Amino acid sequence: MLQNIGLPGLMMILVVVLIIFGPSKLPELGRAVGRTLHEFKTSAKELVSDTRDDVTDNKS
Repeated sequence: MLQNIGLPGLMMILVVVLIIFGPSKLPELGRAVGRTLHEFKTSAKELVSDTRDDVTDNKS
């Protein structure tokens, strides 16, 4: 779905976001998205390591 956006579509999305949130809210929005992605990545790593530990424990 997102592979078909292209540069013009991305520019239009950025302009709409800028109009909706304004230039003062964009850094806050970016930080919030970054924190969310970081937490998701950390949780995914923990889940994978827990699964590997369970598999290792079952083999013993």
